[in-house]
Amino acid sequence: MPGMAKQPKKKAGSSGSTIALNKKAKHEYFIEDRFEAGIVLEGWEVKSVRAVRINLTESYITIKHGEAFLFGAHISALPTASTHISPDPLRTRKLLLHRRELDRLIGQVERKGYTLVPLAMYWKKGMAKVEIGLAKGKKQHDKRATEKDRDWQRDKQRILKAI
Repeated sequence: MPGMAKQPKKKAGSSGSTIALNKKAKHEYFIEDRFEAGIVLEGWEVKSVRAVRINLTESYITIKHGEAFLFGAHISALPTASTHISPDPLRTRKLLLHRRELDRLIGQVERKGYTLVPLAMYWKKGMAKVEIGLAKGKKQHDKRATEKDRDWQRDKQRILKAI
C-alpha cells in the first residue's frame, strides 16, 4: 500500500537481551535510582559473557579516584580460551559513566550513605551494559515486611482468580 510507512527492521544483537540478573540485590536493598553504565571487558571476557558464564550475586561497585569499578563479578573463562593469556575470573572491571552521573553518585554515596550495587547485565546495540542501583540497605524487619507483602499479593491474586 502506498501510504503505509515502513517499519524499521530490528537487527540481531540490537535488542536489550538480559545476560545476568542480581536477584539478591532486590532482597537486600531498597533500590532508589538506576543508572546504565558501559563496562570495560577483555576479549576472553566478552566471549564468556556471550556464553552467559557470569555471576553478579557477590559483586559490588566502588568509586576510586572519580571512577567507578565493579568488584567481585565472576566471569568464568571458556575452556577454549587462548593459552597465552591467564584469565582472572574476579578481575576488577572499570565502569563507564558520564561525568555528571559519576559526580551525582559520588555525592550520594559519600554524604547520604547509599551503596552502589549491580542489578543486571545486558546487551544494548552489541555492547555489554551494567544496570547500577543506588541503594540503601534493608534491615531484617524490612526484609520480612517485603516478603509478607509479596505473599499477600500472591494470595490476593489467587483469591481473585478463584472468584
